[in-house]
Amino acid sequence: MLDLDEISKKVYETQVWRSIFRHSPWKDAPRDRMRHIVDNIWLHLHPARIRPRAVKVSYSWGLGGISFMLYLILTVTGVLLMFYYRPTVELAYQDMKDLEFVVTLGKFLRNAHRWSAHAMVLIVILHMVRVFLTGAYKKPREFNWGIGVLLLTITLFLSFTGYLLPWDQLAIWAVTVGTNMAGATPFMGNEGPFSGLLGMRVNNDVRFVLLGGTTVGASTLIRFYVLHCVLVPLVAGALMIVHFWRVRKDSFSAAPLEADEEKLDVWPHLIVREYLAAALTILAIFLWSVLQNAPLEELANATVTPNPSKAPWYFVGLQELLVYFDPWIAGVIIPNVIIVGLVAMPFIDVNPKGVGYYSLRERPLANTMFLSGIFLWFLLIFIGYFCRGPNWGWYWPWESWLAHKPLPPPTWDLPAWAGASLMIFYMAFGMAAPRLIGGEISWSRAIGAFVALFLLAVGGLKIFTALAAAKLLMLGFFIFIFFLLGFLFPQRYLKGLDLARYALTMSLILMMLGVLLKIGLRLGFDIKYVLSLPQFNFNI
Repeated sequence: MLDLDEISKKVYETQVWRSIFRHSPWKDAPRDRMRHIVDNIWLHLHPARIRPRAVKVSYSWGLGGISFMLYLILTVTGVLLMFYYRPTVELAYQDMKDLEFVVTLGKFLRNAHRWSAHAMVLIVILHMVRVFLTGAYKKPREFNWGIGVLLLTITLFLSFTGYLLPWDQLAIWAVTVGTNMAGATPFMGNEGPFSGLLGMRVNNDVRFVLLGGTTVGASTLIRFYVLHCVLVPLVAGALMIVHFWRVRKDSFSAAPLEADEEKLDVWPHLIVREYLAAALTILAIFLWSVLQNAPLEELANATVTPNPSKAPWYFVGLQELLVYFDPWIAGVIIPNVIIVGLVAMPFIDVNPKGVGYYSLRERPLANTMFLSGIFLWFLLIFIGYFCRGPNWGWYWPWESWLAHKPLPPPTWDLPAWAGASLMIFYMAFGMAAPRLIGGEISWSRAIGAFVALFLLAVGGLKIFTALAAAKLLMLGFFIFIFFLLGFLFPQRYLKGLDLARYALTMSLILMMLGVLLKIGLRLGFDIKYVLSLPQFNFNI
């Protein structure tokens, strides 16, 4: 009979085996568990030992590892799909059909790739939320937080470039809507403010560079193919390496559960959980890919415009902002302010509390502002995706798009002098009031006085028209949000900051709340532009 133990021992002692595995045979001892981590090409990014909080599922939820697992699934399925895809306008859609009906498991591969891309966008956003709520962006992790913000941006762009490749109606018009925003870039886009100063035209602006032409066509397809399959994945992979390396060098952020606690061996406590999360991720993607097919509409046709034409879901919130702002603000300025604000967060948040654990009460200002921004982002996505129908009219999710909707009421602009004065007052008052008012304001009294004054104003207006009172009520809601987040919160929590941090923090807060107020002005009083300078194509 074969003695398996003896055979294994002889194999372990061979020169070939020892040349591959440096410390063999492996024993379940503390020293061997540490070596298993340190000597492994993948696992050495982990420390040998880790705090107990870090292995708790309820701390990290495994979101970072799941994001990376989705990237690996995308890489594998993407490489396999490249064997069957030709990036030309004549053959791309045909190859999509071949994947569906001819290639063995072709539909499954495409489904897995598509759903992994959408899942990765969502999981990376949730990972960022978790990192923020546990204060894991603070010193000494400021640089790695910035890398994470860049990775989120690249993840969105990676998914966007892949959106065009099926070359169906959904793809071509979603990309058309998305790239049209690039044409509104200030100075660099032919439709953006001050574009005439640099001589920008439709055939030399930043949109032309992105599309390889003036419209979405063959040049766009090959450019997006190279971006999606080569350039962006390489940049993302390089940043992931830096990101993982800095996580290791900066140490895991999890705080001790109790004083003088003993650390746990990463192998097997953390590794087992990571492998389990990876296995469950693969299982979920595979099951969803079997149950739900990725959308594929008819062949792309530039002469037939769907109504409505919508951007990919993760950009449809920006498309919804086009109702309230010009494209250069909705598609360029607001996204860039969000990115800059996120990168700056570790440098303006000087509260030392809340690093390595969930601390909503210890960091009320930071958490409230951050979660408010996330909520607003997903609210706009929900409205744009589920509540906008033909002609971008408002349809409740349960309403049929065949129902006729009346045209929206006409809009009007504030006079330039009034708009400029209002904006100057908004920024000056918003910046100065929380810092200049001394003492501690009673929130209950302040909110009560605000509500009482507002109700008196609404009651007085009812003698003129009930419709005007309803519009004032809507605008009052947005003003109350500004009063709460733009005055009461900063007045209590920002007065102690130095002038530079205070100015930057209040600028970001006022810009975020300014978006809400502009939405209120549009919905409540049909105001299109607060400030309009048509000679420069500059409208706010």
